[in-house]
Amino acid sequence: MGSILNTLKIFKGGAAVPHNKETAEFATRKIAAPEMVILPLQQHIGAACEAIVKKKDIVAIGQVIAESSAMISAPIHAPISGKVKQIKPILLANGQSCDAIYIESDGENTFFTPEQPQKITNLAELLTAARNSGIVGIGGAGFPLHAKLTIPKEQQIDFLVINGAECEPFITSDFREMVEAPNQIIRGIETVLKFLEIPQAIIGIEKNKPQALEELQAAVDLAGAENISVMALPSRYPQGAEKMLIYVTTGRKVAMGKLPSHDGCLVLNVSTISQFQHYLETSQPLTNKRLTIAGDNIKNQQNVLVPIGMKLADVIEDCGGMLEAEGKIILGGPMMGIAQYSLELPVTKQNNALLAFKEKSAALPEGYPCIRCGRCGQACPLSLLPMQIERAVKLKDAPDLEKLQVANCMECGCCSFVCPSNRKLVQYMRQGKLVQREAVK
Repeated sequence: MGSILNTLKIFKGGAAVPHNKETAEFATRKIAAPEMVILPLQQHIGAACEAIVKKKDIVAIGQVIAESSAMISAPIHAPISGKVKQIKPILLANGQSCDAIYIESDGENTFFTPEQPQKITNLAELLTAARNSGIVGIGGAGFPLHAKLTIPKEQQIDFLVINGAECEPFITSDFREMVEAPNQIIRGIETVLKFLEIPQAIIGIEKNKPQALEELQAAVDLAGAENISVMALPSRYPQGAEKMLIYVTTGRKVAMGKLPSHDGCLVLNVSTISQFQHYLETSQPLTNKRLTIAGDNIKNQQNVLVPIGMKLADVIEDCGGMLEAEGKIILGGPMMGIAQYSLELPVTKQNNALLAFKEKSAALPEGYPCIRCGRCGQACPLSLLPMQIERAVKLKDAPDLEKLQVANCMECGCCSFVCPSNRKLVQYMRQGKLVQREAVK
């Protein structure tokens, strides 16, 4: 372990964001199935699924209700048992419009298949199981797990890096996974190491989570897993970003535009690996998500396990409701999450937190002219130049935006966070990507 720990690096840039982990000590509480769930058919990057059920069909928990034959896709399973009420378009908060399946609960909680372990004997069977599980990664894109585990034959993976950083403020859902299911996490890591023939794994956890570090290390020791190391990382945002995490844990730098596999690394979120092992041991696909419910406008902050498709309004009501009628609702963290325009929208596979803020605390500060201090460039973990990108966006200068590599921005928000003039730099980054895409058409 010592040789691996000696590779600990500090990535460039980033920001010292407040932690606000008030829900860390709240054990996960399971929420009862709601009367209705809404399941958008686009819950991951890549091809949207197509419904394979129709109105009035009776479905059970874990039954496939939508799927796609595309490589970058993942099936969607019913999170409750009941009747398909309708299939109609829905507008999501990210601006996407897609069909959604509405299921009305029958209150029976009937499962489609009984719990039974998967029989995995080779890599092909593991990849099939990963696809059938319906699991996608945490985050806005939601990259399907089976696609991430499909490594080109010419690439050798040297490190499986497990992301337990959870560096976004407020969110503690991954922390609860680490303290509530550490042995399952280690079994999942051992499974992936075995069938992908990866020699070693590193679990990266920020130092502000000592209990998680202790639980995972104890689980490693109990399993006698000498090829799995637990690494304490400095608390620095965005520590959990793939390229930052790889550099800090392995010392390897992933070049712009390249995938981690090009540099011998595979990164999986700690909850993703745990959910996959749960599927392998029970055959129960992804139908529930753990959410951190937090913010100064939530009556009872906590961690809850909710059926995918449950309306935000129902989740908030189950947690005691909001203290004020007005405010802002964010799915995800305050740095990279997406503000919601309606509480009638559903929880999806990618979500790990629901934050509610009062109107006063959610108000955006007044912006001022740029003072050319350069802090945005210093804070950018990818060494981009937000100040120059903003100028190119205003001029709609697509060639300059390409030169400035705006497409590589991961929208972590560090530039906006450190800006003394409160410039909306992340929004300019997004606009810059759009300008560049439109120029190519």
